[in-house]
Amino acid sequence: MGVAGSGKSLQGKLLADELGLPWLSTGEFLRMLVAGERRQAMQAGELLDDHEIIELVQKIFAIIDVKQEFVLDGFPRTVGQADWLLNQVKHKQLKVTSVIHLTASEDVVKSRLLQRGRPDDNKDAITERFREYEISIRPILEHFKQAGIPVHDINGEQDIDLIHKDIVNAVNSTIV
Repeated sequence: MGVAGSGKSLQGKLLADELGLPWLSTGEFLRMLVAGERRQAMQAGELLDDHEIIELVQKIFAIIDVKQEFVLDGFPRTVGQADWLLNQVKHKQLKVTSVIHLTASEDVVKSRLLQRGRPDDNKDAITERFREYEISIRPILEHFKQAGIPVHDINGEQDIDLIHKDIVNAVNSTIV
């Protein structure tokens, strides 16, 4: 978890590759599957509603073996989505072993996203994403902590290899 531009996708892919796990990115699935007005709203920095995202995640989970480990990138992004995920855990549909939270300053995030050059990476959309992150993601992290799920804060401003090493160490510390 972390704000757009903190390195979630890059680090998620690296972790999945190292551990030989599927990497499930809701952002990638959204860019492939969402069209029309919803896509335009998404490119303006708006989040899709919980129902739409949960429906997408359920489709993703239907095509993989959720009893096996995987790296989930970009979900949950609201407390409602976190509640849904924790409910899946409660009913033993899924197991969440740890949450990796990549931290990065707004200046670093803006610089990275503007260099990335995607259509939804403009100054207004980036400012909106950072605002949404502050409002939505921080409470989710507390939600996970209260549910007893380990949350590891990792400095996302470090060198890519150092970030990856910190993530691997964090994940290895929570394997049971």
